[in-house]
Amino acid sequence: MSDWTAGYIADIAYTYGYYTELNPLRLKLAFLNAGLACPEIANACELGFGQGMSANLHAAASITQWHGTDFNPSQAGFAQELASISGAGARLFDEAFADFAARSDLPEFDYIGLHGIWSWISDENRRVIVEFIRRKLKVGGVLYISYNTQPGWASFAPIRHLMTEHAEIIGAEGNGIVSRINGALDFTEKLLATQPMYARANPQIADRIQKAKEQNRHYLAHEYFNRDWLPMHFASMAEWLKPAKLSYACSAHYMDHIDVINLTAEQQQFLAEIPDTQFRETTRDFMVNQQFRRDYWVRGPRTLSPLAQAEQLRQLRVLLIQPRSDVSLKVNGNLGEATLQDSTYTPILDAMSDHQIISLGKLEQATNLPFAQIFQAIIVLTGAGSVALAQEDTHIAKAKKSCEKINHYLCQQSRGSSDINYLASPVSGGGIVVGRFQQLFLLARSQGKKHPAEMAQFAWQILATQNQKLVKEGITIESSEDNIAELTQQAQLFCDKQIGILKALGIV
Repeated sequence: MSDWTAGYIADIAYTYGYYTELNPLRLKLAFLNAGLACPEIANACELGFGQGMSANLHAAASITQWHGTDFNPSQAGFAQELASISGAGARLFDEAFADFAARSDLPEFDYIGLHGIWSWISDENRRVIVEFIRRKLKVGGVLYISYNTQPGWASFAPIRHLMTEHAEIIGAEGNGIVSRINGALDFTEKLLATQPMYARANPQIADRIQKAKEQNRHYLAHEYFNRDWLPMHFASMAEWLKPAKLSYACSAHYMDHIDVINLTAEQQQFLAEIPDTQFRETTRDFMVNQQFRRDYWVRGPRTLSPLAQAEQLRQLRVLLIQPRSDVSLKVNGNLGEATLQDSTYTPILDAMSDHQIISLGKLEQATNLPFAQIFQAIIVLTGAGSVALAQEDTHIAKAKKSCEKINHYLCQQSRGSSDINYLASPVSGGGIVVGRFQQLFLLARSQGKKHPAEMAQFAWQILATQNQKLVKEGITIESSEDNIAELTQQAQLFCDKQIGILKALGIV
């Protein structure tokens, strides 16, 4: 009998994560920064969609027609349920890549996305995916792909191999993957305590193992314990994608576009003297010790004229999605923490403090700042999660109904679980972080309970029936009165700071 898992962990469900880099709307800012023409995304595909959160939130929140596959039937079943509830028409399957690629009812795609999956599959499946991209990605279409990268994994790869060997050889199969992961972590920690020469040569390994012990076991199972696990150099990725006629466009991680927070002046100058784009990226990975790349590739890049680039940039629409008072003027890059220039960021944030959609052109008029400063600030603020791009008004209107349906369902699920912490925004075209308690407060509002005390009482009744209590600063809150008091404080904060933003995002 063939192994349908192909060596991939299938006996433990993947996390209910949402990955904003998969949102096609984010292409525009990155491509325009690189001076490239960005395609309109009518048809999109996600390969290896996990629980289907990204595919479904993007389908519900946009007018893009989504397709995708994930080989795990349990995950695909949940994803299909979400697609049915939203009514957005996403076509999601539980087929292996080869079977999905052989379908005759798939359109050509403007956009194909893979988040992480490339690092965990066999070379055979990689060849299937590249051939699928070659046949199905339109001219001018974009591939988003993220993957574990060298040289960042060079020191950890031997320990990862040791842990998977322990899980396979020493770990008891009947105990399940979680037990085997715990056993492998404990064994590795004991090994490092003996001060082997490997640990002395790689002193950061002990900290990474400690951090791994604190992480969700479902995440660790899929990140480290698959049969296939291959961090790949950028140049190797370029070689893999060559048959699909893809060219590197730019990073999908916005902070990578800001050299000053990632590279010293000497490093920037060194890279600027490398004429070949791909070799320059390979070299840059050594400078930042890259561990995980998030990249856009394009089938036939087209360079915009400076005039076209400037005009399209000024038409981009954005909105502030954090309370003005909560936006930090400090960001982290590979060089550490950097302080943003108050004279640039304060006028921009003040102009956006009403949380209404504004174009970069209008922002330029409102602040009287040089446009180059505004543009760079928006990249930083979007990369930091303080700002989101906004769709066209016609797209927002068409996506509202499907967002309402999927958000109502997700809020209902929050009554019994904290697994899903995202809702769909027809404005941003994708998912927005909304925690479990905030979802419960939204449910309370939908039933006419709009005062913080009412919201808190509503949430506590749901939690109490399941013998659940709040935890604050690592300590469980024991009494009903104290739980209600804490929920009331959170509900008050929700009303004061978040409701207005969720309205601006079309979620409320």
